[in-house]
Amino acid sequence: MRTLIFGFIALTCLSLSGQSTGSIAGTITDREYNDDPLPFANILIKGTTTGTTSDFDGLYEIDGLDPGSYTVVFSYLGYETVEIPEVVVEAGKVTQINVPMSASEGVALDEVVVTTVARKDSEVALLLDQKSAVLIRESIGAQQLGRIGVSDVATATTKISGVSASEASGDIYIRGLGDRYLSTTLNGLPVPSDDVERKNIDLGLFPTRVIQNVSVGKTYSVQNTADQSSGTVNIATRELVGSTELAVGVQGGVNTNVAAGGVYDDFRTSPASANAPGGFYDNNGRTVQQLVTQQGWNTRTEENPMDYRVNLVAGKKFADRLSVLFTGSQSRSYDYGQGIFYQYRSNFVDDTITDATNWRKREVTSGLLDLVYFANENNKIKSSTIFLNTFTEEIYEGGRNGEGFIFEETDLDEGLAQFVRDQNIKQTQILITQLLGSHKITQKNTIQWALGYNRVNADEPNRIRNEVNFDPQNPSFVQLGRTGGFQQRKSSQLIEDNEYNGYIKDIIDIIQEEDKSFRVELGLNYRNKERDFESIFVGVEERTTNAINPPSIDNLGSIFQQSNFDSGVLEFNLLQPDLYTGELESKAAFADINLRIKKWNFNAGMRFQQDNIDVGFDVGNFPGRVGETNKEYSNLYPSANIRYALDDKNTLRLAVSSTITLPEFKEIAPFEYVSQVGQVTRGNPDLEASRNLNYDLKWEYFPSAGEVISFAAFYKDISDPINRVQDRGSAGVFSYFNSGDKAEVFGLEAEAKVDLITPPENSEGLREGGGLGLVFNASRMWHKQDLKEVRDADGNFIRTFQYKGLTEEGLQGASDWIFNASLTYTYESENPFTATLTGNYASDKIFSLGAPEIQSQADTFYNDAIVENGFVVLDAVLTKELGEHWRFRLIGRNLLTPTIERTQLVRPSTTNIETNEVVRSYTSGAQISLGLNYRF
Repeated sequence: MRTLIFGFIALTCLSLSGQSTGSIAGTITDREYNDDPLPFANILIKGTTTGTTSDFDGLYEIDGLDPGSYTVVFSYLGYETVEIPEVVVEAGKVTQINVPMSASEGVALDEVVVTTVARKDSEVALLLDQKSAVLIRESIGAQQLGRIGVSDVATATTKISGVSASEASGDIYIRGLGDRYLSTTLNGLPVPSDDVERKNIDLGLFPTRVIQNVSVGKTYSVQNTADQSSGTVNIATRELVGSTELAVGVQGGVNTNVAAGGVYDDFRTSPASANAPGGFYDNNGRTVQQLVTQQGWNTRTEENPMDYRVNLVAGKKFADRLSVLFTGSQSRSYDYGQGIFYQYRSNFVDDTITDATNWRKREVTSGLLDLVYFANENNKIKSSTIFLNTFTEEIYEGGRNGEGFIFEETDLDEGLAQFVRDQNIKQTQILITQLLGSHKITQKNTIQWALGYNRVNADEPNRIRNEVNFDPQNPSFVQLGRTGGFQQRKSSQLIEDNEYNGYIKDIIDIIQEEDKSFRVELGLNYRNKERDFESIFVGVEERTTNAINPPSIDNLGSIFQQSNFDSGVLEFNLLQPDLYTGELESKAAFADINLRIKKWNFNAGMRFQQDNIDVGFDVGNFPGRVGETNKEYSNLYPSANIRYALDDKNTLRLAVSSTITLPEFKEIAPFEYVSQVGQVTRGNPDLEASRNLNYDLKWEYFPSAGEVISFAAFYKDISDPINRVQDRGSAGVFSYFNSGDKAEVFGLEAEAKVDLITPPENSEGLREGGGLGLVFNASRMWHKQDLKEVRDADGNFIRTFQYKGLTEEGLQGASDWIFNASLTYTYESENPFTATLTGNYASDKIFSLGAPEIQSQADTFYNDAIVENGFVVLDAVLTKELGEHWRFRLIGRNLLTPTIERTQLVRPSTTNIETNEVVRSYTSGAQISLGLNYRF
């Protein structure tokens, strides 16, 4: 891999510099029909044969133009020809010309909008869309993401105001509300979760290479599901830009933690990785019980744990009717971290690991095939198919230093310490295929429809767990853990999701005039999602204590041989598999009206949505094992959005809506999931949906086509909020509860995208020299929820969520402060250079709410909230273009390598002094990578 990287660097250094070309692109609209897109218009560079035609959406592009000044001619049969003189094309950029065409009169040149952008996914194009949209929506395009070095959609969302990510869970939070309050769509259709622990798909699985832009809609629209409160994340997949595209890229690097001495040459992986070439795991049909003796237990050493990524983009337009785009990539990355883990129960420490160590390897293979077909000027069909294969391997160890202590395993006077190793591989395969159509029936009536099928296999096919005791003074004495029958085990967890979804809507333009319009949208939505879940545990026990002893903690696997089972020294401990099935059926009808009168735009809608959730389960921790839970919610969900244009640059927006938060399969199925560090999370069949009222007010100022300054205020009223809480009883299990009657969130947001320095123009009218741009957003939130006591109809006490006198608490996952900033320096020349520094900060957030452990003594026997402390992430990207084909990029991520900590307030009864203790800490190293891209 290193040879390949250095080879590409050498080629780059030897390549000759060349002059970059530019492009002309834009939108053609029809003034005869309320400025609707005008397809198949002709665009020609005067005096040449170079030209193109507009597509179904009125979009066009002429690429490969040398820098200079051109006259561009726009024509369409029966319409007046428009001629635009002195159109300046700049190197490496796209000059955008938006032209309204008319059959009855010519177009004045001041009606033609000419700006310099890069593509449809540029900041300018997205800001223009944000400016004209009725809803409060913010987007970030692939162009900006590439400049700041963002490689996946999850990171991309954190560059939008009010959005943060949890390092501990990976969840995305919008305005302080996490996974269960969000909705994720791809091209407007829902996508499934890849993880039993989440409602939404891991956005980190989507490389930015397959997207055009990512938008976060912070207000509700009745066209979308009502199962949201904080917003909807929509991923728009890439389409072909221009007539052809072909590019290849390679990137290589290393994680600084992995490169450290003693780690790089001893990077641990699971024995299961030998069965996963390229990240595609195959156990050759063996059962979990067979794997106990037929596959090893000891870790392996990975050679040359270097990060890399290779990618290919290829596209072509055929006969101006069919556009085909394919993009594929394969990547591998490594991470290593070491820290501590403590678990407190009733203010006393249960488990102590002072050398909690993680090795992590991830391989991602992705592919996108996008097809767009124009049957004629009134009918467009689009197909988009995405395949993602993600293989993640994680090794966790704790106690190697002889300081490990696991509650109830050994007595202190025995002088033994505990050692824990958990090896887990996860393979997720996702197939998303969509077919979308748009048909203009008449000039005032358009039918749009979409069908989607999603398939997810999210498996943990081979998890290995060892818990042993050993003598720190005599490491050769190793004893199998003796509390419980599953401390030595192999297990698997299999999830299969199948989903069908779709919509159809009729868009009717009743009034289409210059200063007013009236539009009605009527539509239907349908979604059916089914899940099959299976978990299998196979434990191994010795016949009597010390019947067999491994030679060392690094050779535990030597005893798990078939001969030891045949002789009876070891025996299997088998459990009946845990199973559950889930089905979500959602049916909806909606009506939406949009009235525009000069500067005012009024949008109002109503959605009727019926949601049925059925979960059947057969799990060992539920009394009687077998049960089912059924939830049905049928409600009307209104929304209203008002937009007022103060002038051409200032806009005010107001939005009000009502939504719901549905419980997820994993939140109501009482299956227990055990984390690497032994923490257990299970569902709660009694969990109910939350109801949400949402209010938003926003002011936006657009100094120029590429700049925006905005301020927003929002308020959310949530009934029956859902939280992760530690359950009562002695097991210390986390579960999900409607732990309060009401929660409130009030927040303020500020955003700025401004050009601090604009590169000057040279004698030819082209920009040349240095420029500086700033993107900054900040959010401040105040949030609280009540902690309730639960009583029956007769007033008898059942349980309480109040402890140590607390009757209120903040929202799980909500940060008081969120900051995102990006500073970009550009030097415009024949070989442009860009340098970007990006920083993110989210303040402390609650990882899990506290709760009493003994209900009748909640002031003394309780577990306080676990808090994830705030930290700063700093990234840097340097990009240099060499000629019109080569691009060189140096990327540094997580440069500050902050320590990630979770803390908990602890007050032992022996001292009655409350202290703030670190219960989990670790660091992730900085990732330094070098990339090259060649565009044909």
